[in-house]
Amino acid sequence: MISRRFGFAACLEKRLLLVDGNYYVYRSFYAIRNLSNSRGEPTNAIYGFVKALRKMVQDLRPTHAAVAWDEGLPVRRTTLQPAYKAQRPDMPELMRPQIEILRGLTPHMGFVGLGCPNTEADDLMATYTRLAQPTGMEVILATNDKDLMQLVGPGVSVYSTNKSDLRTPGDPFALLGTEEVTERWGVRPEQIGDVLALTGDAVDNIPGISGVGAKTAARWIRARGSLDALLADLESIGNPRVREALRAGMQQIADNREMVRLDDDLPPPVALEGLLMKHDPPALIAILRQCEFKSLLAEVEKENSVQGLLL
Repeated sequence: MISRRFGFAACLEKRLLLVDGNYYVYRSFYAIRNLSNSRGEPTNAIYGFVKALRKMVQDLRPTHAAVAWDEGLPVRRTTLQPAYKAQRPDMPELMRPQIEILRGLTPHMGFVGLGCPNTEADDLMATYTRLAQPTGMEVILATNDKDLMQLVGPGVSVYSTNKSDLRTPGDPFALLGTEEVTERWGVRPEQIGDVLALTGDAVDNIPGISGVGAKTAARWIRARGSLDALLADLESIGNPRVREALRAGMQQIADNREMVRLDDDLPPPVALEGLLMKHDPPALIAILRQCEFKSLLAEVEKENSVQGLLL
């Protein structure tokens, strides 16, 4: 069972926090506008990202942590569907230099940076989740990626600060486990891929079957138990138009199922134990000073001073 309140005893356990770097950079960039230093260099994404990571550490107290970054698209997916994510706009120019700074900054906060050519962050997060599970290490995924919801289960949850996920307005965060994901999707986490195979994913330019929405797909999968069982019994679909669309779209469904399958067996760029949190406050302070974050810099300097006294 995933811990929802972290006391001293929980801190003694190994807890791995995996952060979807690109999601949090984009979220920070668009949430905070018109922030720059005296040299005119944009710092809005850096500020929001650092604040978000600091909150995660405060909320979760991980023993191991990493930020996974997208570094291109996997050949496996673009071969299956060449238009995969092709409709997405280019990264904003003001964001590019900030990502480079963040990739150098986050290790000083204790987060190992993970990235591989032609690899998406969700596949790296899936790989480390698989590596961690046999060790008994709790895994918490900080993301809004629907594909990663497939990983939720015993010892694996999703961290969220979205208001819609909080049980009560005063909660600082929520951990989405099997119950919460099932409630949101209408199917168990391991069945989400079956739903997406039918509906596609407009955000990623993955086409679905005409006439099949998320609620309908979930109801079918819930009733039959799996996508394979549904496709083996198409005559049970009452609507003849939808039934024929499913029959005609069998190859598309198979391709979609493969598209949303997470690659959880990638060669890890860093060993699992190499994700142990190791802070470097002086280096972090130097970068925050260059960014000219006054209040944030004061917070980190105060923390470093207190820690120094304790040592």
